[in-house]
Amino acid sequence: MSYPPPSGPGWGDQPHKGDQPHWGEQLPYTPPPPYGQYGPPQPGSGSTNVMAILSLVFAFVFAPVGIVLGHMARKQIRQTHEQGEQLALWGLILSYVFTGLYLLFCCGWFGLVIWAGTSGSTSP
Repeated sequence: MSYPPPSGPGWGDQPHKGDQPHWGEQLPYTPPPPYGQYGPPQPGSGSTNVMAILSLVFAFVFAPVGIVLGHMARKQIRQTHEQGEQLALWGLILSYVFTGLYLLFCCGWFGLVIWAGTSGSTSP
């Protein structure tokens, strides 16, 4: 014996407000992505690019590696739409600044060594 479907307010005969379906109401079918494949990347929902993080870390550890990683990270972020653009940019900026300071220090040290070597000699 089957019973007739219920009717009246709140039983699906009136349009409901909000995003939640009523009890017994079926949502439209959306097929899942094929097995072993992922859907297209969602903007803003991806993870942070690892090379961008490493670029910022290596800016303080060994700046030339930070420069290389920063450029690679920015290229990957443009292709994959991952997060981390600001990390890669700051990694590049800091890496270039620290590399410049390091080169300035090395040139100053080299100049100091040459100056000390020439001023200490006496002529016979």
